[in-house]
Amino acid sequence: MATKTMHYDCAATCIYSEDGGQEQLAARLREEIVRNAYGFALVYFSKSACTADTIVRMMAGEAPDLAYAACSTAGEITPDGMTEGSIQIILFPKSQFAIEGLRLSSTSQRSIQEIAAEVSAFRAGFVEKHGEGGNRNLFAMSLMDGMSYSEEATTAAIHWGLDDLPLLGGSAGDDLNFLETSLILNGRVFRGNAILLLVATQLPVHIFKTDNFVPTDKKLVVTRSEPSRRIVHELNAAPAAAVYAGITGTDPATLNPQSFASHPLVMKVGGEYYCRSIQKVNGDLSLSFFCAIDDGIVLTVAEPTGMARSTESCLHEVGEKLGHIDFILGFDCVLRRIDARNRQVTHKISELYKENRVIGFNTYGEQYRSLHLNQTLTAVAFGAPGPAAGDAG
Repeated sequence: MATKTMHYDCAATCIYSEDGGQEQLAARLREEIVRNAYGFALVYFSKSACTADTIVRMMAGEAPDLAYAACSTAGEITPDGMTEGSIQIILFPKSQFAIEGLRLSSTSQRSIQEIAAEVSAFRAGFVEKHGEGGNRNLFAMSLMDGMSYSEEATTAAIHWGLDDLPLLGGSAGDDLNFLETSLILNGRVFRGNAILLLVATQLPVHIFKTDNFVPTDKKLVVTRSEPSRRIVHELNAAPAAAVYAGITGTDPATLNPQSFASHPLVMKVGGEYYCRSIQKVNGDLSLSFFCAIDDGIVLTVAEPTGMARSTESCLHEVGEKLGHIDFILGFDCVLRRIDARNRQVTHKISELYKENRVIGFNTYGEQYRSLHLNQTLTAVAFGAPGPAAGDAG
């Protein structure tokens, strides 16, 4: 498709291209920068469409003074719905948004206290410049390396340092190759890190999440694992993949992302169930996970139910709360995308996203408040500009 542009009521703009038309995309970006006053950009890109260095060169050439954050994806959500192999640039106007970014380096090698202190100082400086309370809604967004194995601790540390500011975000992907993801902040490319964005806006804001699984009575206990690598060798004292296949009625030899999306594993935390999703099966019949795992953890086999129905209901409630949705910035687990394909509801989900103005990307994990999640959509919805502002929550 040709490069397209979507303008929102608040003057935010989304430029996107699915055919690798980088020259057209760059030209459209240049036109927008000349025409409007933007203060920040988010860039989501498939590694099949371009490299991180390509993004850096494009932004330096066409918008050298524009601050931005970018990440590679496992699929994209454009104004036309769900897609793959695309590049998407979301431009935020200075008139409605103040956004600043912080690189959190070497997150797997630093203590929670150290990261929290850095976040706290960043928060204090941002609040001093941009204020809080009144009609200013403040919240935080995170972009993390989806192959860093450190998202849980990093999310907890960020949440601690943010104090009362709500957090949402997603982990970068690499088109399900599970080799290397890319993060970019203002021209610097890095891995094994995280980006924290603080956002202040006068727009009505609502942060939410939705999932679509219910626990069964089938239980599994992690009896041998490598927590640092998120690998489970044994469940119920037997090879993990064989046990998982047996309890879900599948064949260990044919386990794949579709299997894991159709039979998610969940863990109970504080009275609620959260996904602990499997990434892949290894040659020794161990299982690699997207989330933290450890010996003694009790996992429950869950069943996905009614993704289209639950997503539609959630988005309807968001619309009711805000009155009018200008656009929604979403971080949607790639396993939801895979499960939608398995159940032949991809078109329905894509249309729901299009109708409700959801844009974003498919992740290797989602952040919400203090937790790192899987098989979940976390998102922030922005209402139309007006005299009244909603709550960031």
